[in-house]
Amino acid sequence: MFKDVKPKNVKEYLAAVPEDHKEAIEFLHKFIQKQAPELKPFFAYNMLGYGKFKYVNYKKEEVDWPVVAMASQKNYMSIYVCALDGKEYVAEKYKDCLGKVNVGKSCIRFKKLEYLDLEALKEVLDLAVKQPGLK
Repeated sequence: MFKDVKPKNVKEYLAAVPEDHKEAIEFLHKFIQKQAPELKPFFAYNMLGYGKFKYVNYKKEEVDWPVVAMASQKNYMSIYVCALDGKEYVAEKYKDCLGKVNVGKSCIRFKKLEYLDLEALKEVLDLAVKQPGLK
């Protein structure tokens, strides 16, 4: 996705976002920080992460995992919301409210910012702050 650039931090990631996604990614970066200021931004697994929780990965290692993450893909943008409401992923629970998006478990994919319902995203972020985790 990033031609000849391997970002190592938030600033480098934002600078390397392709022009067709730059405005949306920068807007959402600010939006997430405003809506959920307790979720501090960091560079995580080649994407922007916000907040951390302990997670045991497939290698049985305990790692710091982002509560929310955002990535610019070749054909779309993604927001990952690692939060549960009971046994249901929050993103899946709100999929019908989030706009013209594709949702799978914790991932919200969209092609244009205007396709994403920001009021519903606010609710999703509020729940993510309160109930981070993965199943």
